[in-house]
Amino acid sequence: MNGQPISGTPARRRGVRLGALAAGALMVVLTACGGEEPSRTADGTGAKGTGQGTVAPDNAASQAVVTVLPKDGADAVATSGALKVTAEQGKLTTVTVADSEGDAVEGKISADGASWEPLAHLSAGTQYKVHAIAKDAEGRESAKDTTFTTLTPKNTFIGHYTPEAGTTVGVGMPVSINFTRGITDPEAVEKAIKVTAEPAVEIEGHWFGNDRLDFRPEQYWKAGTKVTVELNLDGVEGRPGVYGKQKKTYSFTIGRRQVSTVDASAKTMKVERDGKIIKTLPITAGAPSTTTYNGEMVISEKYKVTRMNGATVGFGGEYDIKDVPHAMRLSTSGTFVHGNYWAPKSTFGSQNVSHGCVGLSDTRGAGDSSTPAAWFFDRSIIGDVVIVKNSKDKQIKPENGLNGWNMPWSEWTA
Repeated sequence: MNGQPISGTPARRRGVRLGALAAGALMVVLTACGGEEPSRTADGTGAKGTGQGTVAPDNAASQAVVTVLPKDGADAVATSGALKVTAEQGKLTTVTVADSEGDAVEGKISADGASWEPLAHLSAGTQYKVHAIAKDAEGRESAKDTTFTTLTPKNTFIGHYTPEAGTTVGVGMPVSINFTRGITDPEAVEKAIKVTAEPAVEIEGHWFGNDRLDFRPEQYWKAGTKVTVELNLDGVEGRPGVYGKQKKTYSFTIGRRQVSTVDASAKTMKVERDGKIIKTLPITAGAPSTTTYNGEMVISEKYKVTRMNGATVGFGGEYDIKDVPHAMRLSTSGTFVHGNYWAPKSTFGSQNVSHGCVGLSDTRGAGDSSTPAAWFFDRSIIGDVVIVKNSKDKQIKPENGLNGWNMPWSEWTA
């Protein structure tokens, strides 16, 4: 001891010790407020490494990569074969493609989730938006959004169709479409046309040449059937460089069932309505040198009065009648069932004297509603069936008029 009082030394040491404790307490407070909260495991212990600045697995980016062809912003894109969506290191879960009006393009994701393709062609000159989502093995999503525009064709075609929208027609009426350009890819065109019926029935198409496509069921339509036709030809490449520009849906109705049978030998026509014979009319059919075709024929046109000139159907100047009454076309080649005012009434039911048509007694001008021709005309509609039998002629060809019923179903669907 040096004689200095020692009472102050403990006081200084206590001050230092208290200051250190205060500083330590401050550091604890700052750490608690400004540092990261360690993540906890299920048992309450801290997860290893979470305080070292690493990203938690749940927040990692998806490994799935979505690719859309054509590329974003592409122009003049082909309407078929160009659009495809794929996923790598993941599987597609959602793909939507729609035009600027919101109309969606139907498509299908492959079974393995690796790709999506449209089930039909795209429309021409149209902008489409693509939205696709894929998930990786951890369930994390990756999305892709693109826009592209299809080509605007220089050469186009449409289909002229019959029957007309909203009409009521007979049970023999097919859907017949005549194209303005010859088709070299009939499969693509036929795929773009859908014909359905209510009540449902199997309906198949058949091509006559490269510019006509008809649709019908195996048997005549049932009375009261509603038929709907969807023409989705816009963008279909019917022949190289020639695209359809038609998109239309329409319907028509099948009326009562009327099937009339002409017996060229007996010289009569029996009119059957809904399974019952309602009238037997005397007729005159084709003369021995100009016989009437046999077969099932469909009324395709009706004229209260029309001109018939033999020169237009290969008979030269044999006849030119400017006012044939109550005429209904049965074939493209000129077969009609029509009124006849120039032959004696005794001819009907007793002689065949026509140039191949089926004649019914009538008066000039079609003004007498009591004649057999007027009676039949007033009770017939486009699409009604007229069957000719026992004529000494061949069967009419299916493409000669709307007469595909003369082709067996097995051949029609081949």
